[in-house]
Amino acid sequence: MADSRLEPVVLSEDERQTLTGWARRRSTAQGLAMRARIVLACAQGGGNVAVAARLRLDRKTVARWRSRFLARRLDGLS
Repeated sequence: MADSRLEPVVLSEDERQTLTGWARRRSTAQGLAMRARIVLACAQGGGNVAVAARLRLDRKTVARWRSRFLARRLDGLS
């Protein structure tokens, strides 16, 4: 169940394609690939705790990258 206090992550089609490419491409740095997977999971819905559990990460990590993406979009993940 999503936390209603969280701002939802809504992706444009271009952003979704870019993030999917980063997450799947073998040559992408692993940190960037994980950040892309975090944002994609947030866009599917669910709160930080649910996304963190699904990706086996700390909820603070998910919260950090969700907020950075919302503030600066793709540039915020670099």
